[in-house]
Amino acid sequence: MSEKSIGILGGTFNPIHNQHLLLAKQAYEQLKVDKVLLMPSGVSYLKKDTGVLPAETRYNMCALAAEAFPFLEVSDIEIKRSGNTYTYETLEELYINDPDCTYYFIIGSDTLFMLDKWKEPAYIFEHCVIAVAVRLDDECTEDAIQHKIKEYEAGYNAAIKLIDIKISDLSSSMIRRMVSEGKDVRAYVPESVADYIMKNGLYR
Repeated sequence: MSEKSIGILGGTFNPIHNQHLLLAKQAYEQLKVDKVLLMPSGVSYLKKDTGVLPAETRYNMCALAAEAFPFLEVSDIEIKRSGNTYTYETLEELYINDPDCTYYFIIGSDTLFMLDKWKEPAYIFEHCVIAVAVRLDDECTEDAIQHKIKEYEAGYNAAIKLIDIKISDLSSSMIRRMVSEGKDVRAYVPESVADYIMKNGLYR
């Protein structure tokens, strides 16, 4: 592996919240990457949410959230791409720009169970290390996670690492609902993001 390494934390970020930032921080520290890219999604072929804010607005909130973290950088690589967003195309573009870098693709354990359903999963496994943050529930047990990891290692020669963080139930949908009800969300998102949401009348 090369000496240079970058974490990729993608998502709709509608809006970005403190749990996203905690995950990025833990990934940065535990994976020992040079930086973590916050990567707002474009048009996901897996998500057809009609309530997703425009890409520029979600990007702006990510940029505000990243200001307090020197290791964070916001990437517009996916929101600039027309049509559906595919992770393998993102990795292709990153490798063209920086072929000597090792990329860590950061996901929650619920996403781990869907990776083989994504477009070109073999390419994804070949061109990045999968970094999994664990969320345990009735379906996503430690045994199930380990079984899935072994399946990917055998089938795709995948490189998978676990991030030692327990994902909370905090969600963007909860924050959107709170904002729509006129509740204060400063405990759940950076103050700059809360101000941006209020100033622009988002999620009303």
